Amino acid sequence: MKRKILCMVLLLSLVFCGISPWAAGAEELAVTAPSVVLMEASTGEVLFEKGSHDVRPCASITKVMTLCLTFEAIEAGQLGLTDTLTASAHAASMGGSDIWLKEGEQMTVDDLIKATVIMSANDAAVVLAENVAGSEEAFVRMMNEKAQALGMADTVFKNCNGLDEEGHVTSAHDVALMSRELLKYPKIQDYTLTWIDYVRGGATQLVNTNKLIRGYKGITGLKTGTTSQAGSCITATAERDGLGLIAVVLGADSTDNRFADARALLDYGFAGWAVKIPEAPELEPAPVERGMAGTVRLQVGECPKLLLKATDTGAIEQSVVLQEGITAPVSRGDVLGKVVYSSGGEALAEVEITAMEDVEAITFGSAFQYLLRGFFAM
Repeated sequence: MKRKILCMVLLLSLVFCGISPWAAGAEELAVTAPSVVLMEASTGEVLFEKGSHDVRPCASITKVMTLCLTFEAIEAGQLGLTDTLTASAHAASMGGSDIWLKEGEQMTVDDLIKATVIMSANDAAVVLAENVAGSEEAFVRMMNEKAQALGMADTVFKNCNGLDEEGHVTSAHDVALMSRELLKYPKIQDYTLTWIDYVRGGATQLVNTNKLIRGYKGITGLKTGTTSQAGSCITATAERDGLGLIAVVLGADSTDNRFADARALLDYGFAGWAVKIPEAPELEPAPVERGMAGTVRLQVGECPKLLLKATDTGAIEQSVVLQEGITAPVSRGDVLGKVVYSSGGEALAEVEITAMEDVEAITFGSAFQYLLRGFFAM
């Protein structure tokens, strides 16, 4: 009885002090996989992680990087969706998940991307890789260079499709980074959100391996993968009300658990965060010293999405900081200050203020011409 009374007193004391006795558990998230991460897509901010930098295989999640480079080549005009590519003997030799390409068989880039995304076809991925870089070996070098450029410090690629190979490793954090890169290409969603499609004129059916696209609200993709060494993996992306999330699960012990973990991560993110884009402040022209004009018009750069916790109901504050004593000459695009966006005293983002026009400095010659023009205008 005394113990119960003491517990009640403690709980009441916490409540009166403004501390929720259940708050400690609010930030906990139960996931079964050994390595997971939840990232906000626009800012790259990590919202939850568990073993996120553990180095491990990721199976066909590897194809996210293969698709990044493929879409990069398409954007550069190197490949076109209607281009017809030919399967090499090497591509046709792939095992695991594939669409049974035969050496010499031809297929469009569009159909090869379909097969790579929807069916996770290893052979289709190799055909794309060979035509982007000349060989899979050269393509893998491109993959590793791109990984370094994206800051994927835990990653080494050895192939373009994710088949188990010694030293072919990444991390949940790195998978989120390359998933974020792939989301820059809106066209990818035409494939990642397709449940069933066909190639070879309808002879070969493709069924999407990502079950989340059948029912998770706001889902946009992205890729699953399973091998004996990697376990069940997924990078799941979704967006609601402008909030984009990337949930990566590596090493789950079953397909059901990888989907359950991905749902839990996404639910956690959508319940806990929101994004806002504040309006830019209207700025008066700034005074300019020793210029042919006395002022210069200003413009504010585009404000990024601001990530806020759902419990943060305070208004976003704007503070304008202009350079003191702006002196001519001023060139269009010169940075003359910044706008600081904050909430609750915490700075969230800074956006540059730049000159909208040129302002020449006063010289003897320019002043004389100015007076001369004024004289003849009388």
